[in-house]
Amino acid sequence: MLTDQWYVRADVLAKPAVEAVENGSIQFVPRQYENMYFSWMRKIEDWCISRQQWWGHRIPAWYDESGNIHVGRTESEARDRAGLADDVPLMQDEDVLDTWFSSALWTFGTLGWPERTPELATYHPTDVLVTGYDIIFFWVARMVMMTLKFTGEVPFRKVHIHGMVRDAEGAKMSKTRGNGLDPMDIIDGITTDGLVAKRTANMTQPRMAEAIEARTRREYPNGIPAYGTDALRFAFCAMASQGRDLAFDLKRIEGYRNFCNKLWNATRFVLGHVEGPGELDGPIHEAPADRWIRSRSRHLADTAHRSVANYRFDLYANAVYEFAWHEFCDWYVELTKPVLFEAANYPEEARAAKKTLLDVLELLLRAAHPIVPFITETLWLRIAPFHGSTGDTIMHRSFPGTDEQPLDADAEEAIEWLKAVVTAVRNVRGELNVSPGRMIDLLLQGGGSEDRRRYGECESLLRRLARVEAVRWLDEDAEPPPVSVQIIGGHAESTSQALKVMVPMADLIDADVERARLTKAIAGAEKDLRRVEAKLANSNFLAKAPPAVVTKERTKGQRLRGELGALRDQLTRLHAIRG
Repeated sequence: MLTDQWYVRADVLAKPAVEAVENGSIQFVPRQYENMYFSWMRKIEDWCISRQQWWGHRIPAWYDESGNIHVGRTESEARDRAGLADDVPLMQDEDVLDTWFSSALWTFGTLGWPERTPELATYHPTDVLVTGYDIIFFWVARMVMMTLKFTGEVPFRKVHIHGMVRDAEGAKMSKTRGNGLDPMDIIDGITTDGLVAKRTANMTQPRMAEAIEARTRREYPNGIPAYGTDALRFAFCAMASQGRDLAFDLKRIEGYRNFCNKLWNATRFVLGHVEGPGELDGPIHEAPADRWIRSRSRHLADTAHRSVANYRFDLYANAVYEFAWHEFCDWYVELTKPVLFEAANYPEEARAAKKTLLDVLELLLRAAHPIVPFITETLWLRIAPFHGSTGDTIMHRSFPGTDEQPLDADAEEAIEWLKAVVTAVRNVRGELNVSPGRMIDLLLQGGGSEDRRRYGECESLLRRLARVEAVRWLDEDAEPPPVSVQIIGGHAESTSQALKVMVPMADLIDADVERARLTKAIAGAEKDLRRVEAKLANSNFLAKAPPAVVTKERTKGQRLRGELGALRDQLTRLHAIRG
């Protein structure tokens, strides 16, 4: 049914709004969304602002008994403008303003406009609007038009566009589909029955309730556990690639809940080894590991500042995660354990390690605070007295500066060398199925003077971390005993300077059992490779199979050839060991 509607002429409003983006007064991040903005604004049509709903701002128009229309901010103003007496009956239009029309007044209407209030003078225009691409025209563009019209100012200087949160299969979350998730249910947890009840309540299409219940019970048979606020915030931040939609997956949140637990356990470890603030007074003589983690924390601060400035919150979150989990917890904490557990034998090294642990942990908590504010506040309050920090909240501390910790390239190179060798030894242990706690011998061959220097700096750490009893350097032309080899710094075929990290196998394994295992593994890999090669040699398969399937088979073939080469190499070395 056709009805009368109220319209606003939009082209005159759009012209200055387009110019504001063209001249850079307003910038979109990522910039490509300017094209979406321009495509709407340069072809704009008149704006229908009336809606037939039960809620909203009533259209400011009144009708007299003859059907004449009288407009004004109030009924009294409408009467005055038309010269109507108070006893002339008027009926206000029953339509309400379009929701987007009312929302377009947000930036200045909430600050006291049309009065020139202190709030309006202080906070308008604002700096950044954060929103989704799906309402660039409906809200962003209309705020720009209305704010320029009524205040002469832009409403904001930058528009940061984030992706849309979708379900794990990439579908848009909606009440009709019954695939939405309430953030509070992820924070506090919810039972399966509770989730079904929420998804099937007040449905616009009740006939879909049965299918939605079945799907919900299939996807969440045990409901949703309580992940907490910090884990949810971290997940959103880490997945917030510019402008890209987010395929929401609870497994990601579980991973970030584990991150929070990692922070908690790291703090317990640090506080478990620090007796009091006075313990760390006086000069500190730092080891390469201490200088390394301080230097790495400087890189964290640099990355955090750069990423936030560029609105790459995903890179910021991932930098915090990688530093906290892999560098601080996995490596530095492990590097400090030998000296902390034997502090009586290494008093100076232990004091330096404790001081460094506190300093770097405090910096890490400040760096992570915008992402995970609750756990970082709790942990910071615990370490602050030992660190010497003042104040009753982490929020009054500054974000880590890019010059708080020194860069130390030499320490970084030394510890990266150590990490590479320790990782190589651990790989050999895994390859030979040798217990991580068993002491082993180590042979080093090749490399250069720099490798020997790094070995001299890190020998004690290498022995402790890799559980090495004896280390021997072999001459370049010496023939090693039967060993398992890892190459550091390149391949033996490409450079004579590659450092070989070797573990003699004779006393570590049962050669006959290992030969049998390798022979069986080789036979299985050869069988799988023949099957793949037969497929790829079949012209019908290549012609009819989807390209993605063909590519998958080729990739599988390459992987199997690599595995076969490694297995055969191991078997060849084993033949030198008498069973």
